Amino acid sequence: MKRLVFILFFPAIFSAYGQKPELVPDPNIPIPKVEIDAKGDLKITASPSSSPNDFDFLVGKWKMHNRHLDKRLADCHDWTEFDSLDVNTKMLNGAADMDTYSTTQFPGSEGKLFEGLTLRLFDRKTRLWSLYWIASNTGTIDPPVAGSFDENGVGHFFGKDTLNGKPILVVYRWDARNKNRPIWGQAFSPDNGKTWEWNFFNVSERINN
Repeated sequence: MKRLVFILFFPAIFSAYGQKPELVPDPNIPIPKVEIDAKGDLKITASPSSSPNDFDFLVGKWKMHNRHLDKRLADCHDWTEFDSLDVNTKMLNGAADMDTYSTTQFPGSEGKLFEGLTLRLFDRKTRLWSLYWIASNTGTIDPPVAGSFDENGVGHFFGKDTLNGKPILVVYRWDARNKNRPIWGQAFSPDNGKTWEWNFFNVSERINN
């Protein structure tokens, strides 16, 4: 009976969140506990397997399916799904990785072209990746998130930001266990990592040309 309940439960989750099981929080991958020092800074340590080659799987062209929460940290349960394209390049002799994201379907863009640029830098001393995001509708660099991949191909990257004038923590998750269909997700925490709300997912499929 317990096995039957388990089998019925997960399709119900997928139905509630959408059609694609990749675009929901994976219950088998918890967000690591956040450590904060006496000054209020995040304590982030690279995993033993962290490497400047960790994002090599992204090099090339991709099409993405995205799932975006309409309102963040507002008890919202409405999501918008849309498609986008992405082109990724490794640069600076392996110390950096950059991609450009583009779509005319981004929520709130009213059909106009939305572009984003992600710059990822590998610090060879700390062995941490720092990820920087720039959106075409703001033209500013978001505060970076930093972290590393574990030995299984799952990376968590944490940072501090604000939402509506209030401090939050941000986490990016890269699930690259299947490097031909990697999954990215973003979550916010209003309480220093005690609770998290996932608000953005995408799953990528390589364009072979």
